[in-house]
Amino acid sequence: MDRKVKLAVLGAGLIGKRHIQHVLAEPQAELLAVVDPMPLGQKIAQESGAKWFANFAAMIETDRPDGIIVATPNQVHVANGLEAVAAGVPVLIEKPIAHDIAAGEQLIGAAEAAGVPLLVGHHRRHNPMIQKAKEIIGSGELGRILVANAMFWLFKPDDYFDIAWRRQAGAGPVFLNLIHDIDNLRYLFGDIVAVQARESGAVRGNVVEETSVILMEFASGLLATASVSDAVVAPWSWEMTTGENPAYPKTEEACYQIGGTHGSLTIPSLEVWKNGIKRSWWEPFERRRIAVQDEDPLALQIRQFCKVIRGEEPPLVSGREGLNTLKVIMAIKQSAERGERIVLG
Repeated sequence: MDRKVKLAVLGAGLIGKRHIQHVLAEPQAELLAVVDPMPLGQKIAQESGAKWFANFAAMIETDRPDGIIVATPNQVHVANGLEAVAAGVPVLIEKPIAHDIAAGEQLIGAAEAAGVPLLVGHHRRHNPMIQKAKEIIGSGELGRILVANAMFWLFKPDDYFDIAWRRQAGAGPVFLNLIHDIDNLRYLFGDIVAVQARESGAVRGNVVEETSVILMEFASGLLATASVSDAVVAPWSWEMTTGENPAYPKTEEACYQIGGTHGSLTIPSLEVWKNGIKRSWWEPFERRRIAVQDEDPLALQIRQFCKVIRGEEPPLVSGREGLNTLKVIMAIKQSAERGERIVLG
């Protein structure tokens, strides 16, 4: 149990490099290998003191990791995951788990049949602030949660779209960005049972959406709205409010508001708003801010992956959970395309 968990990272792109850094910094883990066919991948492996392989098959012939992190393009997540499952290697796959529902079901079925742990990289669930928010909601202090609002508003500069795939279907803020917020909402409030959405590409005129507005119905009866746009200059997004990724400027604004019958909560500030003597719109408010320790959720995700590999705890974000979040995103896109309310499952 004291031995370090040997991890391999498949894919040395932007997110892959961040995973490599966190594995190197994690006392419980050891970076065994970087798997990437590009010269840059080989260079990163050498700089990290790890072995380099062009593909998973080449690695598994000579070295067997205790776990593998898949950080390749979305389209090959399932193929890479199936390779790991076939070899009996626990796998953490970056979100989304798959490019479509059927492929995700295939991967989950294979992992369950083989008894191989399958995790999905919705790392924001690991954030201590989200953990504390879930604790506050679960405590009943806010009463029955009736309504929530999530915002992802920011401006992606013109040169961001110089890369062709970012202008194509599947590369808009719903798939790339809102999927994180949807997963957070599912984690905090439970299953989403229906969605209705509208989207627009009025400014840039690309095939992909730039703005979308969504109404969500939860199994609990809670109603929530989410709005996403990468074409507005604004501070109301996870990126701009949490400070989770230092690449983005941090503001003191909120990206989520949560309303209950006895109080409300803002995220990420964790401000609880309540009336004092009795609940009434005439009564003054009591406001308190709850402090939490600031820890990098990507680092916490690596740490939990090590514990899952050792059999110490179940995944915080299982393959099934990752797929259920993807199903909501697919329903949102379907609703916007058809102009209809879509019922899930």
